[in-house]
Amino acid sequence: MQSFQHVGILAHPLRSGTAPIAQAVAQALQAKGIEAWVRTAWDASRAQPLVEGSDLVIAIGGDGAMLRAARVCAPANVPMLGINAGHLGFLTEVSPDDWEESLEMVLAGDFWIEQRMMLRCEIRRAEVLFGHSDALNDVVISRGAIARSIRLDTHIDGGWATTYHGDGLIVATPTGSTAYALAVGGPILPPELRNILVVPVAPHLSMDRPMVLAQGATVQVVVDPHTATEVVLTVDGELIASLESSDHVTIRASDHVSRFVRLRDRNYFYRSLLDRLEPRVPGRVPGEAIPKQADASFPPRAGRL
Repeated sequence: MQSFQHVGILAHPLRSGTAPIAQAVAQALQAKGIEAWVRTAWDASRAQPLVEGSDLVIAIGGDGAMLRAARVCAPANVPMLGINAGHLGFLTEVSPDDWEESLEMVLAGDFWIEQRMMLRCEIRRAEVLFGHSDALNDVVISRGAIARSIRLDTHIDGGWATTYHGDGLIVATPTGSTAYALAVGGPILPPELRNILVVPVAPHLSMDRPMVLAQGATVQVVVDPHTATEVVLTVDGELIASLESSDHVTIRASDHVSRFVRLRDRNYFYRSLLDRLEPRVPGRVPGEAIPKQADASFPPRAGRL
């Protein structure tokens, strides 16, 4: 059983309700003799040394807070526990109403670790590396503020695949398949896979289908010289760079993985996902009969048997 002696707490800096929860969690840990530090306003460079000396990081916020924390925790191989103080909470594990009970379970060793792949993104200009980052959700290359299509020459494993002409291109992990990629028609991939998903955004007279690449694949995207509008690159929703003509973006599986502390059953993913996609559909236990419903297409009329 893993023993947690040094725990970090990262609260979302823009959600006022997260700071009181963070302080309460810290006090509960300290009462048990566990060293705890709290940051309610933080950036990666300042949080990294603290994270590297921790056994566990508790992130409080929504999925955005989890994505931010993941990019700091993954290089240090530190697991994360998410307390949901956001809207959807795909990546979080604990409700803000029952965090005390959940924390007791974690400290007692009643949990499992889920590992999720990340992407490594490298940007080169004239063969010189000038930017890089890891992503848990996705790397997106897209047009800027002007509504004009861009052209992106795309290579897979060193061979030219196609040139996308549209608003942009999403390169996502299985985790990211339920985010922006899903919104533009991409497939849902289970989180244990290590495949890369490529999805065009508003393609015009070019390849319009998403592609799931084999594990270990490398994607290289080159800004076509004929692209005359602004092109930007974002990682997990954060702006990383403005791209110029002929810039190369190389994306592959990262050497780092995100480690999530889970309390639910290992088959939680599909039910959790569908509860959010179909909130009006009542849940059922396996083997339970489907309840009869009125046929809405034939409303009852007087005299009908």
